[in-house]
Amino acid sequence: MNAALKPVASPHVMNTYGRLPIAMSHGRGCRVWDTNGKEYLDALAGIAVNTLGHGHPKLVPALQDQVAKMIHCCNYYHVPDQERLAQMLAERSGLTNVFFCSTGLEANEAALKLARKYGHDKGIERPEIVVYEKAFHGRSIATLSATGNPKVQAGFGPLVEGFVRVPANDIEALKKATANNPNVVAVFFETIQGEGGINPMRAQYLKDVRALCDERDWLLMIDEVQCGMGRTGKWFAHQWAGIVPDVMPLAKGLGSGVPIGAVVAGPKAANIFQPGNHGTTFGGNPLAMRAGVETIRIMEEDGLLANAERVGSHLKAALEKGWAGVAGVKEIRGQGLMLGIELDRPCGVITQRAADAGLLLSVTADNVIRLVPPLIITTADADAIAAILVPLVKAFLAE
Repeated sequence: MNAALKPVASPHVMNTYGRLPIAMSHGRGCRVWDTNGKEYLDALAGIAVNTLGHGHPKLVPALQDQVAKMIHCCNYYHVPDQERLAQMLAERSGLTNVFFCSTGLEANEAALKLARKYGHDKGIERPEIVVYEKAFHGRSIATLSATGNPKVQAGFGPLVEGFVRVPANDIEALKKATANNPNVVAVFFETIQGEGGINPMRAQYLKDVRALCDERDWLLMIDEVQCGMGRTGKWFAHQWAGIVPDVMPLAKGLGSGVPIGAVVAGPKAANIFQPGNHGTTFGGNPLAMRAGVETIRIMEEDGLLANAERVGSHLKAALEKGWAGVAGVKEIRGQGLMLGIELDRPCGVITQRAADAGLLLSVTADNVIRLVPPLIITTADADAIAAILVPLVKAFLAE
């Protein structure tokens, strides 16, 4: 049998990823198949990207229609679906204006530029931005500098200056780190840190930071690239705390797999950029905009926010029951369909073992198993995830 398997290799592709020896062929719903015909249950969704799963019957014809009409023009002209999608995002976030780009990194980079220009416009020559331990905002030089992971920064110095780093969920540490510093212009964080290990900001902390930003005239900038777009059961994860940011980068799930990014801004930040300050060739292209518009439409038609909350709770409960009393499972955390299982030891091998058992997931921060499945997942799918993962982790911990 194995002799007939097609070997998987990419000798001309730069070796930047620790890839599993699997090549994907196609998907349907929450399942994907590799080039050898093996089926997998997808609990990774392309790292929180495939909101509607694979081959969604409402999304596919809309994208086919758009591809036939126009894929790209450029931002010398108005793109009707940019305004449509911007309005949809503004209405659902309580913010007012949107800049479109193509990735989460670009959205975060734009947020950093907004914060710096905000400072310069106030006469601050060397603006500084508060960022967090264990944060991840991207791999450009600026977003890498904002990221709180020395491992991914190694070899790329000198990093960009102008960042003040603090621990999460500690308002006193934030006040202390910024005391008597007139150069601070913004606070920038993920509501739930993704790559850092599924670490949520507490609701009271979010409220306290919002109040501090108001008091000191700072921008509150919340990176919702991974935790936004319905993944926690609300459109944006910070909405559980009842706050509204000034700047909110989005990407990943916004286009259900079509590359897209957005920076959504409120009144305090919406008019900082003027013509010539920022731009992009691909951002806001007709195909990406159509993908965003249709994703939101389908999410609402199919009740996917409620589904994320309901199935996420079901999955978390199933995992908690399965690992009750198991030494080595430290914590199951997160919200909705963004869950992290922290073990008491590095567990990178789980990624391959799960794939061998027909389940796609990832391990982040060395010892946290990350589950970010499509928002169309059913309770039966959740039970299937637990049925594979629970015994697999038990066996791993028993070694």
